[in-house]
Amino acid sequence: MCLAIPGRIVSIEERDGTLMSVVDFGGVRKDVCLQYLPDAEVGHYVVVHVGFAIQRLDEESATRTLAEFEHLGVLAEEFGDGFEAAARQAGAADPARNGSEVTS
Repeated sequence: MCLAIPGRIVSIEERDGTLMSVVDFGGVRKDVCLQYLPDAEVGHYVVVHVGFAIQRLDEESATRTLAEFEHLGVLAEEFGDGFEAAARQAGAADPARNGSEVTS
């Protein structure tokens, strides 16, 4: 699944001519490109899709959406260990556990 997820900008810097930021998604922090929102500031909430901030969002909407995503397990799915999730879905051994069997 590929969602646009709201997060809060915690820092901004220019890297190799590109406006970048660190965005907090309810405790998970990721690097995000701000080129589409060059006037965004630290503390603003933005909607992020595939590593790009695409829209600003008010704090109430952002926190409500993050809480709902957390409740539905969407944040774990988006930010969790992709290898572990894929192994679990396939019923295969988790590669992070050195070949041990998955039990359900």
